[in-house]
Amino acid sequence: MAKVMIIAGGDWQVPLVCKAKELGHKVLCTNLYENSPAFQYADEHEVADVLDRGKNLEIAKRWKPDVILTDQSDIAVPTVAYICDALGLQGIGRQKAALFTNKYEMRMFEANQGFCHPFFCECRDYTDAVRAFEKSGLDTAIIKPVDSQSSRGVYKVSRGLDFLNEYEVAKRSSHTKRVIFEEFIDGVEFTVDGLMLAGEYHTLAISRKKHYAFNSQIASDLFFSWDDPEYDYKELEIINKEHIVKAKLPFGLTHSEYKYYKGTFYLIEMAARGGGTLISSDIAPYMSGIDGPGELIRFLTKEDSKLVERKEGKIALLHFLDMPQGRVREIEGSEHVRSLEGIHKLQIDFQVGDYIRKPDNDRGRVGFVIIFGNSRDDIEKRLTEFHKSLKISIESFERDQ
Repeated sequence: MAKVMIIAGGDWQVPLVCKAKELGHKVLCTNLYENSPAFQYADEHEVADVLDRGKNLEIAKRWKPDVILTDQSDIAVPTVAYICDALGLQGIGRQKAALFTNKYEMRMFEANQGFCHPFFCECRDYTDAVRAFEKSGLDTAIIKPVDSQSSRGVYKVSRGLDFLNEYEVAKRSSHTKRVIFEEFIDGVEFTVDGLMLAGEYHTLAISRKKHYAFNSQIASDLFFSWDDPEYDYKELEIINKEHIVKAKLPFGLTHSEYKYYKGTFYLIEMAARGGGTLISSDIAPYMSGIDGPGELIRFLTKEDSKLVERKEGKIALLHFLDMPQGRVREIEGSEHVRSLEGIHKLQIDFQVGDYIRKPDNDRGRVGFVIIFGNSRDDIEKRLTEFHKSLKISIESFERDQ
């Protein structure tokens, strides 16, 4: 039995805590809030901000873990790397953690390695961002924090229009108060999840995204499959693997996002952790047959690998609820939905009486359903049945006022 310290303890870290426990290890979890969801599954827990490296290091020195890790959280990756380095434990190193969590460092890596990449520059203030339009010759661009997550502070902006408020929000959303200006890459968006172990990279899942009509920066659907009628997933796999290999990630789960633009796949960002909203823990293992988090724990605790791929005939959908704004009057059919064939997980993050507003980042989405199937027809039929079965009544704000 090893002592496993897991940094971050929100909903998406619950599966990692449970996996470590399932494998027979003692688990300590740290997170900012006393009522953090993952705490109830850990053997021990301590309250500490994920970003507070000093306090987490102090806890680690006291607890003496054999392994420190995280998943489905960008902001925890540098803290894990820092503490592993300080205690001489196996980690990816602070330099690699910076590469995979700092969007400016990632773009510099792409430029130095000869990858196709958009125009980009770092902005010290709003004036720099305005000047970037003149320097680049672009009409539209993206501004975003260099080191945030969940699409917080990400905006599409246009030349000649005032975007000071958007710039300030992007800056406030950055832990280091730094903003990156990038050419806007249009096109269909994809995600690729994978696992690097023992010098071998394994692709675990690929999805094609759809976005909300009211905000093109926030995904409404991720459709997971191993091929696509319009796009070459083999090419996408090769490009993604080349990024991870050239980045020299020593080990770990990865989550990358791409857009297909002008005949090629452009990297939007890459992370040294698995995809959130249970992609890493639930969807990727279903799609690939490989339990990525479990394999990572086995690797770090020096146990034998059980890695066997089984990808044939696997389709999955991560569908986020799209609700009108207003007060929730009634929720019907949720238990029936959970009993339907192919419904892996339904999560509703509101209750009767709550007010729902349109999300302005990924964390603002109010619920989701994960559907598994063996064909596209399976998914379409099950999604239709889901919509028929789940009835949510919303009263508009206007009637409440």
